[in-house]
Amino acid sequence: MRFRLSVISIDLLLIAFFIVTPLIREDPRFLTADYVIAGVVALDIVARGYASPDFARWLRQNGIVDLVVLTTLLFPLSLSNFAFLRILRLWSLFHSDFFWDTVARRWDDTRWEDLTKGIATLVTYLFIVTGLVYALYARKVEDIDTYVDALYFTVTTVTTTGFGDITLPGSVGKLISIAIMISGITLFVRLAGTLVRPNKVRFTCPTCGLMRHDQDAVYCKACGTLVNIPNEDL
Repeated sequence: MRFRLSVISIDLLLIAFFIVTPLIREDPRFLTADYVIAGVVALDIVARGYASPDFARWLRQNGIVDLVVLTTLLFPLSLSNFAFLRILRLWSLFHSDFFWDTVARRWDDTRWEDLTKGIATLVTYLFIVTGLVYALYARKVEDIDTYVDALYFTVTTVTTTGFGDITLPGSVGKLISIAIMISGITLFVRLAGTLVRPNKVRFTCPTCGLMRHDQDAVYCKACGTLVNIPNEDL
């Protein structure tokens, strides 16, 4: 358990580094820190791949994301425009069984897991879109000079606030803005649905396979089978 917690702590530190990277990229110590972290990520990928009982399944679920992150770390200058993809590490962490079986096992298979995954997906989306806008339009469009400017544009577009002080030029810019609005609103609606959805217990019915039941359910509401839902209060 201590080993798992230490691995997750390293993951969180890496995510923090990825988030502040746009602010410290000009620091002369940035490249040293970047390559050190690349070494840590490489060791982590090798260890996870070696320990996985199903390498192909691990590669599909998390391995490809980690390899993309490692590639941007190994070539920080030539692939600087793709550094925003590193935030995918946040998504993969909170969507992994490794995290929910260790740190958050108390909330595993509850609405808190769904809510956390929804928030992680939304935050990852915001940073990826911000990185994309920054890579394509920084210092090419008036008022988008810094990463914060790109983040401000992304948030105002996703929330459909649209103050109009920053806009992307041309037809391509308008299409990008439309795509950001539609996809962002979709994520917000899904997150809101998770918040207002009645609290259910995850337990697979042995007869019909229904997975969500009321907390005090005795019978499956779909097929009427007697269900024995574990309850810590009993």
